[in-house]
Amino acid sequence: MSTLAETATITYRQAVNAALADELAADERVMMMGEDVASAGGVFKTNEGLPERFPGRIVNTPICENTFVGVAAGMAVAGMRPIVEIMFSDFLPTAADAIVEELPRLRFMSGGQCSVPVTIRSMGGSAGGFGTQHSATGESWYMGLPGLLVATAGTPAGIYGVLRAAVQREDPVLVIEHKSLYMRKGDVVTGEAGIAEIGKASVEREGADVTIVATLLMVDRALAAAEQLAGEGIDVEVVDLRWLRPLDTETVLASVAKTGRLVVAEEQVHPGGWGATVISQVAMAAVPLKAAPRAVSMPDDLHVAYAPPLEQAIVPSVETIAQAVREAVKG
Repeated sequence: MSTLAETATITYRQAVNAALADELAADERVMMMGEDVASAGGVFKTNEGLPERFPGRIVNTPICENTFVGVAAGMAVAGMRPIVEIMFSDFLPTAADAIVEELPRLRFMSGGQCSVPVTIRSMGGSAGGFGTQHSATGESWYMGLPGLLVATAGTPAGIYGVLRAAVQREDPVLVIEHKSLYMRKGDVVTGEAGIAEIGKASVEREGADVTIVATLLMVDRALAAAEQLAGEGIDVEVVDLRWLRPLDTETVLASVAKTGRLVVAEEQVHPGGWGATVISQVAMAAVPLKAAPRAVSMPDDLHVAYAPPLEQAIVPSVETIAQAVREAVKG
């Protein structure tokens, strides 16, 4: 493969498509399967052009998530490198037997005799009225499973890099994409130079006063909040975690040690999630803080409503994040 890098300004959706195309072209063992993945570019048009370019390697499945993820596990053990698409992250639990009991444990149970290079792509997050069964990010649901890597990315460059790294990994990786980011544009380095380092967060904006750690859509909103706060004289650093397992504690601790303040921004409830884990890591490392950590998250006792105004009322906004930063600065 060429090591030459090429930079382009493309959308998050195009970055997903480019990553898939590059991996399919690089290795004939790579194939894709899932509901409607080969129909009109897929439900979210991330697969556009791939069935025509790679005939027979993009396969539609019935609505039976646990079955086709299980099939992918068998294919991986037999030497293939399947990419499985779960259309909505809310339905990852329907494949829990395969995702929890099989994929992360086959290497261990075989005494290291087999690898399981399965990449699961899933689309999460609120995106304008999909309703309560189609709006969860699901990003923290599987981060406690040994043997399963969990990736997220809040920028086009991030999703290109983590997706390619996931497909090349010899172990199963769950990659969460965000529906509301598909039209966001950004500079993406394609080719081998654009492949992300596994377990490495990205500092998307450097700052001196407050660290915001975020994932997925909250990265985009944290960056917008940082620009707004710059006009108020508050210098914000924004960290896109990218990987929940393994978690890049080193980058987070270095950033918080520099700024002395921490805000986590997550499109999920706080209990049991990565945000609580990040705060825990900072506390256990005894990083000196100028103010108590803040968590901007979803209400613990509400579901995402179908009506867009109600949905928008509970998903953390740019202003919600900005206000948490102001409170942290005040101490």
